[in-house]
Amino acid sequence: MSVRTRFAPSPTGFLHLGNIRSALFPWAYARHRRGTFILRIEDTDAERSTPEATQAIVDAMHWLGLDYDEGPYYQMQRMDRYRAVLDDLLARGLAYRCYTTPEELDELRAEQMARGEKPRYDGRWRPENAQGKTPPEGVTPVYRFRNPDDGVVAWDDAVKGRIEIANRELDDLVIARADGTPTYNFCVVVDDVDMRITHVIRGDDHVNNTPRQINIMRALAATPPVYAHLPTVLTPTGERLSKRHGARGVLQYRDEGYVPEAVVNYLARLGWAHGDAEVFDVDEFVAWFDLAGLTPSPARFDPEKLKWLNHEHLKRLDDGELGRRLQPFLARAGLDVAGGPGVERVAALLRDRAATLAEMADAARYFYEAPAPDPAMLAEQINDANRPVLGELHNEFATIDWARATLGSTIKAAAARHKLKPPQLMMPLRALVAGTLKTPAIDAVLELVGREATRARMARGLDFE
Repeated sequence: MSVRTRFAPSPTGFLHLGNIRSALFPWAYARHRRGTFILRIEDTDAERSTPEATQAIVDAMHWLGLDYDEGPYYQMQRMDRYRAVLDDLLARGLAYRCYTTPEELDELRAEQMARGEKPRYDGRWRPENAQGKTPPEGVTPVYRFRNPDDGVVAWDDAVKGRIEIANRELDDLVIARADGTPTYNFCVVVDDVDMRITHVIRGDDHVNNTPRQINIMRALAATPPVYAHLPTVLTPTGERLSKRHGARGVLQYRDEGYVPEAVVNYLARLGWAHGDAEVFDVDEFVAWFDLAGLTPSPARFDPEKLKWLNHEHLKRLDDGELGRRLQPFLARAGLDVAGGPGVERVAALLRDRAATLAEMADAARYFYEAPAPDPAMLAEQINDANRPVLGELHNEFATIDWARATLGSTIKAAAARHKLKPPQLMMPLRALVAGTLKTPAIDAVLELVGREATRARMARGLDFE
């Protein structure tokens, strides 16, 4: 059987990490099984769906490398198909018009709760119950699916195991509104049948929809797909990850300097595992991925773990690729790199010290523009003991070979001559040249800053320009 999976988001807002994980796993399963991955936009909520949100979905998937083989399909472009299926169900007595008003439903619900019963529609407009009834004037009906009365709906969930729901627990679902617009549970079944979806891999907030969808699918004489309901993603404090609880859009991570390899790696570990593997690339993930590795336990989002993984993936990039990815962040920071050291060399020097590309760009600022050191920091670092030695170094730097090894040996030799420890010169040099005390090895920094810029910054800070 050829595997066909899908991602079916609603374009009603930005995608956060919990949302996009529901794209990652079906994508990985399709790629692992050499199947087909489909993008379907569920845009029937016309009031809330926007073109911008749709584009953000496509952009997020493109950034993460979640390429789709078919689509995007749009539900609003399939209305004729949904109406045709609804007409067929009506003709076969598997759907019917319901004239119950909202007020009547409220009254019914109140009566059932007063009796300690589970609120549910009582089927009063089912064909067998509506015989002899005249539809009330002025009431436009909704359309309900006639759910089976007896038996159970059962499926072997690939994550949660065997699930069985008695049909008597399910009332007759509204499958089209009074204006004829089909509802989610109806559209998704028609789509899954038409698109020959074999595996539905989605969040476990859909578990309650599944028995209803299976019954509708069977009414259409279709075989239900394999269902795999992914565990909930929680915030660090235990709430469900959502926009309300501080979830950020996927593309915000891109803009903050996270790399897609790290985000995919992190998302893969939210509810799935392959042995003890922690850091892996996309190809490894696809090769390893199977549904058996999914866990039903809720996963907790840990932003520090994501940042750690991002740092690990930055360290895996070769110097050229790291420099290429850093370039736009330097430009966004307003830095003109044309007159400074090569971005590739700067990136290589900073890779161990920055967790994101944005942090790396911020740390790289002193390579491309002169800093304005804090006078208090200079006063703390420069004293009567080291000021003369720094002056000597300023002079020596005019003629020595401008290479890291020579710079390092020159600094150490100057410290030794004056019975100082090397850090007693290295720290003030950091303050003078970089404007910060937190830099990589100072000889490597000076090499990239260059002779003229280094001497000019020293002269300015030491007040002997």
